[in-house]
Amino acid sequence: MSKTAIISGASSGIGAATAQEFIKLGYTVVNIARRKSPVGGTINVSADLSTEEGAKNAAIAAVEAIPPGSSIALVHNASLMLKDSVHDCENTDLMRVLAVNVGAVNTLNRELLPHMSAGSSIIYVGSTLSEKAVGGAHSYVISKHAQLGQMRATCQDLMGSHIHTAMICPGFTDTEMLKQHLGGDTELMHEIGSQNGFGRLVAPQEIAGAIIWAHQSPVINGSVIHANLGQIER
Repeated sequence: MSKTAIISGASSGIGAATAQEFIKLGYTVVNIARRKSPVGGTINVSADLSTEEGAKNAAIAAVEAIPPGSSIALVHNASLMLKDSVHDCENTDLMRVLAVNVGAVNTLNRELLPHMSAGSSIIYVGSTLSEKAVGGAHSYVISKHAQLGQMRATCQDLMGSHIHTAMICPGFTDTEMLKQHLGGDTELMHEIGSQNGFGRLVAPQEIAGAIIWAHQSPVINGSVIHANLGQIER
């Protein structure tokens, strides 16, 4: 049986690292994102995941790109993070974040599941903020909490299908998204990243390894896996 990984947001950071590792294992890899993946051998599907039409068209294109009957690792990695708070979060911004972080995931699941055989998986890339919160990321925290419920609901709905699911929750990871959220302050980025048992940022490749392990391990069906080097709780 052929093996395929469909990864949203494989154009940078964790997604690109995950694409690289799957390719090393001989998978056909499809990137669903606005930008092309820098990883050689990746099939790129251009998509605007902020709309249902964009996500649906991306799913259709992904199906056309993969070998029939393929075992699929569907990795929901694409994410939108805004700087906002309960004081200033506009509903339009909240809906925009939910459209990418929850709505697009729902559409991709619905459209791709009919093409996923036994042995496939749906892996959600959540966040430490899927189960806790910090200030200044109001809409993102809401969306990641919702995504956790989405994973658990997925698990229950897929009982008996031999398709499993899990959520990987990265801690502070050395990505462009974190850098942008912190206004490009590299010093602050590394200061925040040092607040764990190893005193450093998590590497995207480490999260990629956790994602691949989750795909290959149906025993963790429905689990939340924290991948944060042991964050110091405050």
